[in-house]
Amino acid sequence: MTQDTGPVAVLGLGSMGSSLAGRLLDQGVPVRVWNRTADRAEPLTRAGAVAAAHPAEAVAGTSAAICAVADSEALSAVLRGAGGILSDGPYPGALLCAGTVAPEEIVQLTGGLTGVLDVGMLGNRRHARTGELRLFVGGEEKVFAAGRPLLELLGKEVVHLGGLGSGMRMKLLLNLLMGIEVQAMAEAVELAVAGGLDRAQALGAIAGSGFASPVMAFKSQRLAAGRYGEPDFRLRLMTKDLLLAAGAAERAGLRLPLLEAARDTHVRATEQGHGDEDCVAVAHALAPGAPTALTAPNPGTHA
Repeated sequence: MTQDTGPVAVLGLGSMGSSLAGRLLDQGVPVRVWNRTADRAEPLTRAGAVAAAHPAEAVAGTSAAICAVADSEALSAVLRGAGGILSDGPYPGALLCAGTVAPEEIVQLTGGLTGVLDVGMLGNRRHARTGELRLFVGGEEKVFAAGRPLLELLGKEVVHLGGLGSGMRMKLLLNLLMGIEVQAMAEAVELAVAGGLDRAQALGAIAGSGFASPVMAFKSQRLAAGRYGEPDFRLRLMTKDLLLAAGAAERAGLRLPLLEAARDTHVRATEQGHGDEDCVAVAHALAPGAPTALTAPNPGTHA
């Protein structure tokens, strides 16, 4: 994709949305942005983006729109709320839904529109800023083919999985694995400390072992330092995704004990007030003396 193909709108300027917009600007793509909290757009407007007052204004005249909002409620507002992308009729460009929501909700909210892709993004804001994401995409083949040049600006790997909703299904199972892995590491470290081992040494041994995944090795640095601020991925968003995965498992008639345990622990840590910290803050719910009661989770609830 080059500058003469027309601007791209980015709606939702959290850590991922802002990084996607910055990446496009770096590549010479004209970018229009919108965020519910307008001051989030200021760093991007200084870099050359055009800020809009509402989503419909942001997408006017664009060839593609990337919705990078956090949940289905926000996506519904961006698409069909007052001033939403679809408030005055179908959007003629490619509509990329990149925030993680239930696969069924992508289909429902886009209402049978053509030109829609759901994009499961694997990676953090640094990967998004440098075009190093892995992107798993659902939607019609011809829509994917048309959107691929834009996707390849954003990711080092772009995979078409099938029909609309497929990208979200892949993202949920990948986040299921991440949630379980990080919790397992945090549990192992709590046992290490309870047995008199040094926390940093235990984490170093885990990170250097053949048992650790890359994400565990990466997150071990945060756990060792007790560094939960400036999150790569917020705990409340991991909690939301585990609730979505648990809901999908229930509807499929599956019993997934590890998923259920991770869901409950993440809900508990979120209820303790750690939702806006990095997802490694699930460790707070495992510490000695941590409350054990939690609100009964609703698999269809979005944090």
